[in-house]
Amino acid sequence: MRRKEREVTDFNSILEIIDECRIMRIGLADGDFPYIVPLNFAYTVSGKQLDFYIHGALSGRKYELMKRCGKCSFEMDIPLAIDCIAEKRDVTMRYKSVMGTAEITFLEGVEKQDAIDIIMNRYKETRGFDYNRKTVAATMVARLTATTLSAKANLPKV
Repeated sequence: MRRKEREVTDFNSILEIIDECRIMRIGLADGDFPYIVPLNFAYTVSGKQLDFYIHGALSGRKYELMKRCGKCSFEMDIPLAIDCIAEKRDVTMRYKSVMGTAEITFLEGVEKQDAIDIIMNRYKETRGFDYNRKTVAATMVARLTATTLSAKANLPKV
């Protein structure tokens, strides 16, 4: 990481950034160009192991690329402000971000249903919502097990 002063290394601080993010983007290998997809997500932590949960259709480009490679990169961020620094005649973006790589595992049965419940419980809008559980059978649900993780923050000056 080039800007070491912006690196966030404390695991709990990284989790706090993730908690603030509503969308994650995954990057999938697709020939000469990566395919990037924004997704709702949830996560669990066991020790220092971070697992993300996502869902989508059981067909289409995202699903086929996930099946083909079994790996992805991910990114999530929180834009905070753009600062114009008059004395330096400079501009900087204030933000928090997390990125990394992950192994993809497709879930079935009880694991699949549990992951959907984890996703539903993450967002206040869907927490406690009585959704149609029959649709889960026709939904792709995957666990992204983080294999690398990094975070950065360029916070507003106080």
